[in-house]
Amino acid sequence: MTPTPHPASAQPPAAAVLRTGGRILVDQLILHGVRQLFCVPGESYLAVLDALHDAEIAVTVCRQEGGAAMMAEAQGKLTGRPGICFVTRGPGATNAAAGIHIAHQDSTPLIVFVGQVARGALGREAFQELDYSAVFGTMAKWVVQIDDARRVPELVSRAFHVATSGRPGPVVIALPEDMLTDAVQAADALPYAVAETHPGADAMRALAERLAAAERPVAILGGSRWSDAAVRDFRAFAEAWSLPVYCSFRRQMLFPASDARYGGDLGLGANPKLLARIRASDLVLLVGGRLSEVPSQGYELLDIPVPAQPLVHVHADADELGRLYRPVQAIHATPQAFAAALGALRPQAPVRWAAHAAEARAEYLAWSDPAPIRIPGPLQMGEVMQHLRAVLPADTIFCNGAGNFATWVHRFWPFTTYASQLAPTSGSMGYGLPAGVGAKRLWPQREVVVFSGDGDFLMHGQEFATAVQYGLPLIVVLLDNGMYGTIRMHQEREYPGRVSATQLKNPDFKAYAQAFGGHGERVERTEDFAPALARARASGLPSVLHCLLDAEAITPTGTLAGIRGAAQAAGR
Repeated sequence: MTPTPHPASAQPPAAAVLRTGGRILVDQLILHGVRQLFCVPGESYLAVLDALHDAEIAVTVCRQEGGAAMMAEAQGKLTGRPGICFVTRGPGATNAAAGIHIAHQDSTPLIVFVGQVARGALGREAFQELDYSAVFGTMAKWVVQIDDARRVPELVSRAFHVATSGRPGPVVIALPEDMLTDAVQAADALPYAVAETHPGADAMRALAERLAAAERPVAILGGSRWSDAAVRDFRAFAEAWSLPVYCSFRRQMLFPASDARYGGDLGLGANPKLLARIRASDLVLLVGGRLSEVPSQGYELLDIPVPAQPLVHVHADADELGRLYRPVQAIHATPQAFAAALGALRPQAPVRWAAHAAEARAEYLAWSDPAPIRIPGPLQMGEVMQHLRAVLPADTIFCNGAGNFATWVHRFWPFTTYASQLAPTSGSMGYGLPAGVGAKRLWPQREVVVFSGDGDFLMHGQEFATAVQYGLPLIVVLLDNGMYGTIRMHQEREYPGRVSATQLKNPDFKAYAQAFGGHGERVERTEDFAPALARARASGLPSVLHCLLDAEAITPTGTLAGIRGAAQAAGR
């Protein structure tokens, strides 16, 4: 969501008093609208912690820097404003790298402040010293070290603009500890404001002409810089043109699944009929996304560099236009500005693709129906998903990390509300629980459900303590099959019967939740799930539903034995 621009007549406050670098930094955060931040404390930025003591910023103390960065990234993903994270130098910074990488690949605005050794010790490999430009230069939009406290307002302001402009992403700011204690005079900056890039009238007319000439057009939505209003605007456009709409990988919240124009998502294990329909289309309108490896099905959905299907690519960053795919029309615009401009386009005659759109919808409804799904074992996840669809609010925020377990959410939960999905397109394990904490801290009134696998959960399971500490009653649906299931699936396909390094010995996750002060349930059968969920929701505590899955139930429609048998039959 775009922050309100600062009034043009406003002037930055005069630098009338001495302030420490730490105090100036916190004052800039408040000025730029920061109300929450996530951290693991460190001695390298004690001056900032002291300045936060009296500041109107809610500080969430986390248990590991990776979790802190992921919580901040989740808030950036939900709001469009930079998530804010503070970590200490060296090991703290490298722990945070996973969250920074997620923000990079997911195009999420994030600012990570990292403690640094004193300026006089730089270059000597001092205690926990790192060259942050070298460490983060390939995964951050910008890396900077602030060596002069007088430049804090300037460089923090620039960080907010860089993180949110064009294709959003992470910024890393290193803070030498002695700089933070320097007392200087410095004028504050003005609050940042995001500039929207609008499409030209000629470009919109050309798009309307291409649509009018098409017979099997489709739209694919992805990326960031969307908003509630943009989603509504694009939905109205799709309705006016009866245009089939697909969402990119882990971007289902960009178009309501309840809409008759929605045809599904381009994720892992995508509906084959969906892929065939895109390949057979005669116009692809790609808005906001990059159509990277996963949504492009390994870069095979559209030809590179020139797709067989005429492509109209709309993106906020000019560098992304033509980077992989040569479009017949490139439109440099943010999704928000582009969606608003679509309101002026109206078909001049009835569209010719009504049957095409109806078939796309029917294919999605059949693919996403959990009722027919049957898997090995006494716990039927198809029925679990039916129950969740029946009892949870439509705006429930679903969070997940990486693993086959996530298919149950992506395929069978109908996302109908913007800002209701937190999932890493980078495929980073351990993301779901920290993301859920970030979401619940931001919007405590919203219901938050975290889907995790057993291996995935313990990547950042310690952040369950953070949820308990701050009274955040999220619910973790933890699917336990005793293995790193996705890797085991690939293993059986490539090296059938040769199981190596994928088996897990897990704790009693019900007891784990209770030991932290939360609510725990053990779910072994389908009929156990509904009452366990009801008790968890009524508990008012962070909860874990420990769901025991048969190891054979590796996907909604496949088994390990089936994958192994197919690989052996193929001579592997």
